[in-house]
Amino acid sequence: MDYNRDGMVIHPAPIRSIWRTYKVDNIMNFLGALPSAASLGLVWGIMAIGLYITYKILELSDLTVDGSFCTGGAVCAMMLYKGFSVWMAMPAAFIAGMAAGFITGVLHNKCKIPAILAGILTQLSLWPINLTIMGIAAEKNTESFLNVSSRNFDVMVASGFVKAVEKGSKPFFMHPLFTLGIFTAVIIGILYWFFGTERGCSIRATGANENMARAQGINTNANKMLGLMVANGLVALSGSLFTQYQGFATIDMGSGAIVNGLAAIVIGDVLFGKLFKNFAMKLLAVSLGAVIYFSIIQAVLGLFSIPSDYLKLSSAMIVAIFLTVSNLVPGRKTNKTRKEAQHA
Repeated sequence: MDYNRDGMVIHPAPIRSIWRTYKVDNIMNFLGALPSAASLGLVWGIMAIGLYITYKILELSDLTVDGSFCTGGAVCAMMLYKGFSVWMAMPAAFIAGMAAGFITGVLHNKCKIPAILAGILTQLSLWPINLTIMGIAAEKNTESFLNVSSRNFDVMVASGFVKAVEKGSKPFFMHPLFTLGIFTAVIIGILYWFFGTERGCSIRATGANENMARAQGINTNANKMLGLMVANGLVALSGSLFTQYQGFATIDMGSGAIVNGLAAIVIGDVLFGKLFKNFAMKLLAVSLGAVIYFSIIQAVLGLFSIPSDYLKLSSAMIVAIFLTVSNLVPGRKTNKTRKEAQHA
């Protein structure tokens, strides 16, 4: 084995060439997969915006999302199987998600169950309901998998559209990045308008200071109920898009959704929190956070050849890193510090 003057091993030329080729191949594979990762980030970004409403605006720890995300996907798949168009399936998924949020709101407001526990109870209850919904499509009592491939159904987005647009077999406006970008912009615009209305402002006031809002005559329980319904409706809408994008719905598709949503919120807050002050821009930051998060995941899996079995570990580490950075940035207020300031 050859050594240089510093005692370092000199790799033979063939080994160096193989190593360079390996790195170049990894980089090219990552760049090739980046549009798909960004598209997936936009899908999950809508879910993260829903979570933002409960976590940041209402300051409620709602764990319904793992169940309502799957509910949206199951309802969308069931509607497609029954011959309905995707433009009817997605609103149906949104309404189903709102129903899940309503149940959580009833458990929290009327039964006086803590929000986090109410969400867990709803999430557990949705499991057999989702199995039944998917069973209706398959004409069985229950079903855990439904195939909704774009080859068999007319869907709005699909992962296969990325390559199809690149090959020229589909027009550019059917690229998931374009379609989901426009769709996200419309949702942000609607939410910006809604939270600027009297009802929307009262929801934001409820989250900012519930006691003060109640003293001003605001029905805080109704606002929390409505906020939970809108949030879970958006989560279910995201689930319907995810089902279309991946081409199938599974009973466990919502597993870990809360982590993906929180990651998008935290990343968006850390990177754009000091730049975006407008409410609409804050929602945009959440969506961009989801895109960055899934791009990082793709980089971790692609560039460093980490097995997919370690995906959840990688996700947890990424969230932990950004949470740490968020807590170490001077002057940044968290939910906890805001609550302490209110009671000071």
